[in-house]
Amino acid sequence: MTISSSLNAGVMALSANATKLATISDNIANASTYGYKRVEAEFSSMVIDSTGGSYSAGGVRATSHRLVDERGALVSTSNGTDLSVRGQGMLPVAQLSEIETDNGDPQMYLTTTGSFRQNQDGYLTTETGLVLMGWPADADGTVPNFPRDSSDGLEPIQINVNQFTSDPTTSIDLGVNLPATSTEVDADIETEVLSIEYYDNLGTSESLNITFTPTVPVSPATDASNEWTMVLTDSASGGATIGEYTLTFSDGSTDGGTLASVATISGGTYDAAEGTIIVNVDGGPIEIDIGTIGDADGLSQLSDNFAPVFINKDGTPVGNLVDIEVDANGTLSAYFDTGITRTIYQIPLADLPNPNGMTALDFQTYLPSVESGSFFLWDAGDGPTGDIVAFSREESTTDVANELTDMIQTQRAYSSNAKVIQTVDEMLQETTNIKR
Repeated sequence: MTISSSLNAGVMALSANATKLATISDNIANASTYGYKRVEAEFSSMVIDSTGGSYSAGGVRATSHRLVDERGALVSTSNGTDLSVRGQGMLPVAQLSEIETDNGDPQMYLTTTGSFRQNQDGYLTTETGLVLMGWPADADGTVPNFPRDSSDGLEPIQINVNQFTSDPTTSIDLGVNLPATSTEVDADIETEVLSIEYYDNLGTSESLNITFTPTVPVSPATDASNEWTMVLTDSASGGATIGEYTLTFSDGSTDGGTLASVATISGGTYDAAEGTIIVNVDGGPIEIDIGTIGDADGLSQLSDNFAPVFINKDGTPVGNLVDIEVDANGTLSAYFDTGITRTIYQIPLADLPNPNGMTALDFQTYLPSVESGSFFLWDAGDGPTGDIVAFSREESTTDVANELTDMIQTQRAYSSNAKVIQTVDEMLQETTNIKR
Protein backbone atom coordinates (compact mmCIF):
# COMPACT_ATOMS: atom_id res chain seq x y z
CA MET A 1 0.00 0.00 0.00
CA THR A 2 1.33 3.43 -0.98
CA ILE A 3 0.75 5.10 2.40
CA SER A 4 2.49 2.22 4.20
CA SER A 5 5.45 2.43 1.82
CA SER A 6 5.76 6.12 2.67
CA LEU A 7 6.00 5.23 6.33
CA ASN A 8 8.61 2.56 5.64
CA ALA A 9 10.62 4.95 3.47
CA GLY A 10 10.60 7.53 6.27
CA VAL A 11 11.82 5.00 8.81
CA MET A 12 14.60 3.84 6.47
CA ALA A 13 15.60 7.46 5.88
CA LEU A 14 15.90 8.05 9.61
CA SER A 15 18.17 4.99 9.89
CA ALA A 16 20.28 6.09 6.90
CA ASN A 17 20.75 9.60 8.25
CA ALA A 18 21.60 8.19 11.67
CA THR A 19 24.32 6.14 9.97
CA LYS A 20 25.67 9.23 8.26
CA LEU A 21 25.61 11.16 11.53
CA ALA A 22 27.59 8.33 13.13
CA THR A 23 30.32 8.63 10.48
CA ILE A 24 30.39 12.40 10.94
CA SER A 25 30.66 11.95 14.69
CA ASP A 26 33.56 9.51 14.27
CA ASN A 27 35.35 11.84 11.86
CA ILE A 28 35.07 14.86 14.12
CA ALA A 29 36.08 12.84 17.20
CA ASN A 30 39.27 11.80 15.37
CA ALA A 31 40.11 15.18 13.88
CA SER A 32 43.32 15.22 15.92
CA THR A 33 44.15 11.51 15.61
CA TYR A 34 47.38 10.96 13.67
CA GLY A 35 46.88 8.72 10.65
CA TYR A 36 43.08 8.64 10.91
CA LYS A 37 41.26 8.07 7.61
CA ARG A 38 37.81 9.61 7.41
CA VAL A 39 34.68 7.59 6.73
CA GLU A 40 32.07 8.50 4.15
CA ALA A 41 28.42 7.43 4.12
CA GLU A 42 26.72 7.13 0.76
CA PHE A 43 22.99 6.80 0.12
CA SER A 44 21.48 4.61 -2.57
CA SER A 45 17.82 4.46 -3.47
CA MET A 46 15.70 1.32 -3.33
CA VAL A 47 13.07 1.09 -6.08
CA ILE A 48 9.92 -1.05 -5.88
CA ASP A 49 8.08 -1.89 -9.08
CA SER A 50 4.87 0.11 -9.25
CA THR A 51 1.77 -1.29 -11.01
CA GLY A 52 -1.72 -0.06 -11.76
CA GLY A 53 -0.70 3.56 -11.82
CA SER A 54 0.20 3.65 -8.12
CA TYR A 55 3.66 4.38 -6.77
CA SER A 56 5.24 2.68 -3.77
CA ALA A 57 8.22 4.26 -2.02
CA GLY A 58 11.21 1.99 -1.87
CA GLY A 59 13.24 4.03 0.54
CA VAL A 60 16.99 4.54 0.93
CA ARG A 61 19.95 2.48 2.04
CA ALA A 62 23.18 3.83 3.60
CA THR A 63 26.60 2.29 3.06
CA SER A 64 29.85 3.51 4.58
CA HIS A 65 33.46 3.09 3.50
CA ARG A 66 36.78 4.34 4.84
CA LEU A 67 38.99 6.38 2.46
CA VAL A 68 42.31 4.73 3.28
CA ASP A 69 43.94 6.04 0.10
CA GLU A 70 43.47 9.66 1.21
CA ARG A 71 46.57 11.18 2.78
CA GLY A 72 46.73 13.81 5.47
CA ALA A 73 49.25 16.61 5.78
CA LEU A 74 52.64 15.77 7.30
CA VAL A 75 53.81 17.64 10.38
CA SER A 76 57.40 17.66 11.61
CA THR A 77 58.48 16.20 14.95
CA SER A 78 61.72 15.93 16.92
CA ASN A 79 61.91 12.11 16.97
CA GLY A 80 63.89 10.44 14.19
CA THR A 81 61.74 7.32 14.33
CA ASP A 82 58.45 9.17 13.90
CA LEU A 83 57.63 7.87 10.44
CA SER A 84 55.09 8.75 7.76
CA VAL A 85 54.53 7.57 4.21
CA ARG A 86 54.51 10.35 1.62
CA GLY A 87 52.51 9.00 -1.29
CA GLN A 88 51.28 5.48 -1.90
CA GLY A 89 52.16 2.55 0.34
CA MET A 90 51.81 1.50 3.98
CA LEU A 91 54.19 0.53 6.78
CA PRO A 92 54.15 -3.06 8.07
CA VAL A 93 53.59 -3.40 11.82
CA ALA A 94 52.74 -6.14 14.32
CA GLN A 95 51.10 -6.27 17.74
CA LEU A 96 53.59 -6.29 20.62
CA SER A 97 51.35 -8.69 22.54
CA GLU A 98 51.66 -11.27 19.75
CA ILE A 99 55.45 -10.93 19.72
CA GLU A 100 55.72 -11.33 23.49
CA THR A 101 53.61 -14.52 23.48
CA ASP A 102 55.98 -15.97 20.84
CA ASN A 103 53.38 -18.18 19.17
CA GLY A 104 54.96 -18.22 15.73
CA ASP A 105 55.21 -15.39 13.22
CA PRO A 106 53.08 -12.39 14.24
CA GLN A 107 50.24 -11.15 12.04
CA MET A 108 51.27 -8.27 9.76
CA TYR A 109 49.10 -5.16 9.95
CA LEU A 110 49.44 -1.99 7.86
CA THR A 111 49.47 1.66 8.82
CA THR A 112 50.57 4.95 7.26
CA THR A 113 52.23 6.63 10.22
CA GLY A 114 53.55 5.90 13.68
CA SER A 115 55.63 7.32 16.51
CA PHE A 116 58.10 4.50 17.14
CA ARG A 117 60.43 4.42 20.12
CA GLN A 118 62.53 1.71 21.71
CA ASN A 119 60.88 -0.11 24.57
CA GLN A 120 62.66 -1.98 27.36
CA ASP A 121 63.39 -4.89 25.01
CA GLY A 122 64.67 -2.69 22.19
CA TYR A 123 61.60 -3.07 19.93
CA LEU A 124 60.59 0.02 17.95
CA THR A 125 57.09 0.36 19.41
CA THR A 126 54.29 2.92 19.52
CA GLU A 127 52.40 3.80 22.69
CA THR A 128 49.52 1.68 21.39
CA GLY A 129 51.70 -1.44 21.12
CA LEU A 130 52.45 -1.49 17.39
CA VAL A 131 55.94 -2.77 16.52
CA LEU A 132 57.60 -1.70 13.27
CA MET A 133 58.65 -4.59 11.00
CA GLY A 134 61.41 -4.89 8.42
CA TRP A 135 63.83 -7.20 6.67
CA PRO A 136 67.06 -7.80 8.68
CA ALA A 137 70.37 -7.00 6.98
CA ASP A 138 73.39 -9.28 7.01
CA ALA A 139 76.52 -8.43 9.01
CA ASP A 140 78.02 -6.65 6.00
CA GLY A 141 74.97 -4.38 5.67
CA THR A 142 73.42 -6.05 2.61
CA VAL A 143 69.75 -7.05 2.69
CA PRO A 144 69.09 -10.55 1.31
CA ASN A 145 66.29 -11.21 -1.17
CA PHE A 146 63.05 -11.94 0.66
CA PRO A 147 59.63 -12.85 -0.79
CA ARG A 148 57.72 -9.73 -1.77
CA ASP A 149 54.20 -11.18 -1.80
CA SER A 150 54.44 -12.57 1.71
CA SER A 151 55.33 -11.32 5.18
CA ASP A 152 57.44 -14.41 5.90
CA GLY A 153 60.78 -12.55 5.80
CA LEU A 154 59.66 -9.62 7.96
CA GLU A 155 60.84 -9.41 11.55
CA PRO A 156 59.94 -7.04 14.40
CA ILE A 157 62.66 -4.40 14.45
CA GLN A 158 64.71 -4.74 17.62
CA ILE A 159 67.62 -2.43 18.43
CA ASN A 160 70.27 -3.45 20.93
CA VAL A 161 71.10 -0.21 22.76
CA ASN A 162 74.35 -1.75 24.01
CA GLN A 163 75.37 -2.82 20.53
CA PHE A 164 79.05 -2.65 19.63
CA THR A 165 80.76 -2.91 16.28
CA SER A 166 84.18 -2.67 14.72
CA ASP A 167 85.74 -2.86 11.27
CA PRO A 168 88.99 -4.78 10.76
CA THR A 169 91.75 -3.16 8.73
CA THR A 170 91.91 -4.79 5.30
CA SER A 171 93.82 -2.24 3.23
CA ILE A 172 96.61 0.28 3.71
CA ASP A 173 97.84 2.84 1.18
CA LEU A 174 101.48 3.59 1.89
CA GLY A 175 103.29 6.71 0.74
CA VAL A 176 106.87 6.92 2.07
CA ASN A 177 109.96 8.68 0.76
CA LEU A 178 113.30 6.95 1.41
CA PRO A 179 116.50 9.04 1.43
CA ALA A 180 118.49 8.55 -1.80
CA THR A 181 121.74 9.43 -0.01
CA SER A 182 121.49 6.29 2.15
CA THR A 183 122.26 3.99 -0.81
CA GLU A 184 125.40 5.87 -1.93
CA VAL A 185 128.90 4.46 -1.61
CA ASP A 186 130.22 4.16 1.96
CA ALA A 187 127.08 5.73 3.41
CA ASP A 188 126.22 4.86 7.00
CA ILE A 189 123.67 2.07 7.14
CA GLU A 190 120.67 3.57 8.87
CA THR A 191 117.53 1.49 9.07
CA GLU A 192 114.34 3.52 8.81
CA VAL A 193 111.44 2.33 10.97
CA LEU A 194 107.72 2.91 10.41
CA SER A 195 104.96 1.63 12.71
CA ILE A 196 101.34 1.56 11.51
CA GLU A 197 98.39 0.87 13.80
CA TYR A 198 95.71 -1.49 12.49
CA TYR A 199 92.59 -3.13 13.92
CA ASP A 200 92.11 -6.89 13.88
CA ASN A 201 88.83 -8.73 13.39
CA LEU A 202 87.99 -8.27 17.10
CA GLY A 203 88.58 -4.52 16.99
CA THR A 204 91.84 -4.77 18.94
CA SER A 205 94.57 -2.27 18.13
CA GLU A 206 97.77 -3.90 16.81
CA SER A 207 100.91 -2.64 15.05
CA LEU A 208 102.34 -3.42 11.65
CA ASN A 209 106.04 -2.57 11.89
CA ILE A 210 107.99 -1.88 8.69
CA THR A 211 111.77 -1.46 8.46
CA PHE A 212 113.61 -0.14 5.42
CA THR A 213 117.34 -1.09 5.31
CA PRO A 214 119.49 0.39 2.51
CA THR A 215 121.98 -1.61 0.47
CA VAL A 216 125.23 0.39 0.65
CA PRO A 217 127.83 -0.22 -2.11
CA VAL A 218 131.37 -0.87 -0.99
CA SER A 219 134.31 1.01 -2.58
CA PRO A 220 135.57 1.14 -5.24
CA ALA A 221 131.97 1.06 -6.62
CA THR A 222 131.02 4.49 -7.82
CA ASP A 223 127.24 4.25 -8.26
CA ALA A 224 124.54 4.21 -5.61
CA SER A 225 122.70 0.90 -5.32
CA ASN A 226 119.20 2.50 -5.11
CA GLU A 227 118.17 -0.67 -3.30
CA TRP A 228 116.35 -1.23 -0.01
CA THR A 229 115.18 -4.26 1.92
CA MET A 230 111.66 -3.86 3.33
CA VAL A 231 110.71 -6.16 6.22
CA LEU A 232 107.21 -6.29 7.75
CA THR A 233 106.52 -7.70 11.22
CA ASP A 234 103.24 -8.11 13.13
CA SER A 235 102.90 -7.25 16.83
CA ALA A 236 99.94 -9.62 17.16
CA SER A 237 102.18 -12.51 16.08
CA GLY A 238 104.87 -11.68 18.61
CA GLY A 239 106.92 -9.64 16.15
CA ALA A 240 107.14 -12.44 13.55
CA THR A 241 108.16 -11.47 10.03
CA ILE A 242 105.19 -11.63 7.65
CA GLY A 243 106.86 -10.23 4.54
CA GLU A 244 110.27 -9.32 3.14
CA TYR A 245 110.95 -7.54 -0.16
CA THR A 246 113.83 -6.05 -2.11
CA LEU A 247 112.95 -2.63 -3.50
CA THR A 248 114.92 -1.09 -6.34
CA PHE A 249 114.38 2.51 -7.41
CA SER A 250 115.08 4.15 -10.75
CA ASP A 251 117.66 6.92 -11.21
CA GLY A 252 116.57 7.79 -14.73
CA SER A 253 116.10 11.33 -15.93
CA THR A 254 112.31 11.01 -16.32
CA ASP A 255 111.33 8.50 -13.65
CA GLY A 256 114.04 9.05 -11.06
CA GLY A 257 113.01 8.13 -7.55
CA THR A 258 110.15 5.82 -8.56
CA LEU A 259 109.98 2.08 -8.07
CA ALA A 260 111.89 0.15 -10.73
CA SER A 261 111.33 -3.37 -9.40
CA VAL A 262 110.06 -5.29 -6.37
CA ALA A 263 111.45 -8.75 -5.59
CA THR A 264 109.58 -10.95 -3.13
CA ILE A 265 111.74 -12.78 -0.58
CA SER A 266 108.86 -13.92 1.62
CA GLY A 267 105.22 -13.06 2.09
CA GLY A 268 102.62 -12.23 -0.54
CA THR A 269 103.78 -11.66 -4.11
CA TYR A 270 103.95 -8.10 -5.39
CA ASP A 271 101.19 -7.39 -7.93
CA ALA A 272 102.85 -5.13 -10.50
CA ALA A 273 99.55 -4.23 -12.16
CA GLU A 274 97.91 -3.02 -8.93
CA GLY A 275 101.03 -2.04 -7.00
CA THR A 276 99.95 -4.10 -3.99
CA ILE A 277 101.20 -6.86 -1.72
CA ILE A 278 99.06 -8.97 0.61
CA VAL A 279 100.43 -9.88 4.03
CA ASN A 280 98.79 -12.15 6.58
CA VAL A 281 98.64 -10.61 10.03
CA ASP A 282 97.26 -12.59 12.96
CA GLY A 283 93.74 -11.23 12.40
CA GLY A 284 93.62 -11.86 8.65
CA PRO A 285 95.04 -10.57 5.36
CA ILE A 286 95.84 -6.91 4.73
CA GLU A 287 96.44 -5.50 1.27
CA ILE A 288 99.20 -2.85 1.21
CA ASP A 289 99.44 -0.50 -1.74
CA ILE A 290 103.08 0.60 -2.22
CA GLY A 291 102.60 1.99 -5.74
CA THR A 292 103.16 0.64 -9.25
CA ILE A 293 106.41 0.61 -11.20
CA GLY A 294 107.29 4.09 -12.43
CA ASP A 295 104.50 5.69 -10.41
CA ALA A 296 105.32 8.68 -8.24
CA ASP A 297 102.56 7.76 -5.78
CA GLY A 298 103.52 5.21 -3.15
CA LEU A 299 107.13 4.44 -2.20
CA SER A 300 109.80 6.76 -3.56
CA GLN A 301 113.53 7.48 -3.12
CA LEU A 302 114.31 11.17 -3.34
CA SER A 303 116.55 13.70 -1.57
CA ASP A 304 118.06 12.91 1.81
CA ASN A 305 114.97 12.76 4.07
CA PHE A 306 112.93 9.86 5.35
CA ALA A 307 109.35 11.05 5.23
CA PRO A 308 106.04 9.19 5.53
CA VAL A 309 104.07 11.26 3.00
CA PHE A 310 100.69 9.61 3.59
CA ILE A 311 99.22 6.54 5.26
CA ASN A 312 95.60 5.78 4.40
CA LYS A 313 93.88 2.78 5.94
CA ASP A 314 90.44 1.43 6.69
CA GLY A 315 89.20 -0.21 9.89
CA THR A 316 87.91 1.17 13.17
CA PRO A 317 88.07 0.13 16.82
CA VAL A 318 85.05 -1.07 18.79
CA GLY A 319 82.32 1.59 18.80
CA ASN A 320 79.07 2.15 20.74
CA LEU A 321 75.67 2.62 19.14
CA VAL A 322 74.66 6.28 19.46
CA ASP A 323 71.76 6.76 17.03
CA ILE A 324 69.49 5.15 14.46
CA GLU A 325 67.91 6.75 11.41
CA VAL A 326 65.51 5.79 8.62
CA ASP A 327 66.07 7.27 5.16
CA ALA A 328 63.55 7.91 2.38
CA ASN A 329 64.11 4.43 0.90
CA GLY A 330 63.33 2.69 4.18
CA THR A 331 66.92 1.85 5.09
CA LEU A 332 67.33 1.79 8.87
CA SER A 333 70.96 2.61 9.70
CA ALA A 334 72.81 2.44 13.01
CA TYR A 335 75.40 5.11 13.81
CA PHE A 336 78.35 4.40 16.11
CA ASP A 337 80.61 6.82 17.97
CA THR A 338 83.60 5.70 15.88
CA GLY A 339 81.98 7.08 12.73
CA ILE A 340 80.76 3.73 11.41
CA THR A 341 77.33 3.59 9.79
CA ARG A 342 75.69 0.19 9.29
CA THR A 343 72.48 -0.87 7.62
CA ILE A 344 70.59 -3.13 10.01
CA TYR A 345 67.06 -3.29 8.53
CA GLN A 346 65.16 -2.48 5.36
CA ILE A 347 61.59 -1.26 5.92
CA PRO A 348 59.37 -2.03 2.91
CA LEU A 349 56.09 -0.41 1.88
CA ALA A 350 53.03 -2.53 1.13
CA ASP A 351 50.85 -1.64 -1.84
CA LEU A 352 47.42 -3.08 -2.67
CA PRO A 353 45.09 -2.75 -5.69
CA ASN A 354 42.24 -1.35 -3.55
CA PRO A 355 43.43 0.10 -0.23
CA ASN A 356 39.88 1.25 0.60
CA GLY A 357 38.76 -2.38 0.64
CA MET A 358 40.97 -3.29 3.61
CA THR A 359 39.50 -4.18 6.98
CA ALA A 360 39.88 -1.26 9.40
CA LEU A 361 41.02 -2.08 12.95
CA ASP A 362 41.95 -0.16 16.09
CA PHE A 363 44.89 2.26 16.24
CA GLN A 364 44.69 3.22 12.52
CA THR A 365 45.75 -0.25 11.38
CA TYR A 366 44.36 -2.28 8.49
CA LEU A 367 44.31 -5.85 7.28
CA PRO A 368 44.26 -6.88 3.61
CA SER A 369 40.99 -8.49 2.57
CA VAL A 370 39.39 -10.09 -0.48
CA GLU A 371 38.08 -6.67 -1.52
CA SER A 372 41.47 -4.96 -1.17
CA GLY A 373 43.39 -7.59 -3.15
CA SER A 374 46.77 -9.09 -2.31
CA PHE A 375 49.62 -6.89 -1.11
CA PHE A 376 53.11 -6.56 -2.58
CA LEU A 377 56.12 -5.34 -0.62
CA TRP A 378 58.22 -2.68 -2.37
CA ASP A 379 61.37 -0.84 -1.40
CA ALA A 380 60.20 2.66 -0.55
CA GLY A 381 60.37 4.86 -3.64
CA ASP A 382 60.23 1.92 -6.05
CA GLY A 383 57.27 0.99 -8.23
CA PRO A 384 54.06 2.84 -7.31
CA THR A 385 55.10 3.58 -3.73
CA GLY A 386 56.14 6.90 -2.25
CA ASP A 387 58.94 7.46 0.23
CA ILE A 388 59.27 7.27 3.99
CA VAL A 389 59.62 10.57 5.86
CA ALA A 390 61.35 10.49 9.23
CA PHE A 391 60.78 13.16 11.90
CA SER A 392 57.13 13.43 10.79
CA ARG A 393 53.57 12.33 11.54
CA GLU A 394 50.57 12.23 9.23
CA GLU A 395 47.59 14.25 10.38
CA SER A 396 43.97 13.12 10.28
CA THR A 397 42.21 13.49 6.92
CA THR A 398 39.16 14.95 8.67
CA ASP A 399 38.13 18.46 7.53
CA VAL A 400 36.10 19.72 10.49
CA ALA A 401 34.45 22.52 8.49
CA ASN A 402 33.13 20.09 5.89
CA GLU A 403 32.01 17.65 8.57
CA LEU A 404 30.05 20.37 10.38
CA THR A 405 28.40 21.37 7.09
CA ASP A 406 27.46 17.74 6.48
CA MET A 407 26.12 17.56 10.02
CA ILE A 408 23.74 20.47 9.38
CA GLN A 409 22.52 18.86 6.16
CA THR A 410 22.06 15.51 7.88
CA GLN A 411 20.17 17.12 10.74
CA ARG A 412 17.80 18.85 8.32
CA ALA A 413 17.30 15.64 6.35
CA TYR A 414 16.59 13.72 9.56
CA SER A 415 14.04 16.35 10.70
CA SER A 416 12.36 16.31 7.28
CA ASN A 417 12.01 12.54 7.29
CA ALA A 418 10.67 12.64 10.82
CA LYS A 419 8.07 15.10 9.51
CA VAL A 420 7.17 12.59 6.77
CA ILE A 421 6.52 9.94 9.42
CA GLN A 422 4.45 12.40 11.41
CA THR A 423 2.41 13.28 8.33
CA VAL A 424 1.82 9.63 7.43
CA ASP A 425 0.71 9.01 11.01
CA GLU A 426 -1.84 11.86 10.73
CA MET A 427 -3.10 10.45 7.43
CA LEU A 428 -3.51 7.01 8.98
CA GLN A 429 -5.37 8.63 11.86
CA GLU A 430 -7.73 10.31 9.41
CA THR A 431 -8.30 6.98 7.70
CA THR A 432 -9.16 5.47 11.09
CA ASN A 433 -11.58 8.30 11.78
CA ILE A 434 -13.62 7.58 8.61
CA LYS A 435 -15.23 4.61 10.38
CA ARG A 436 -16.58 6.78 13.20
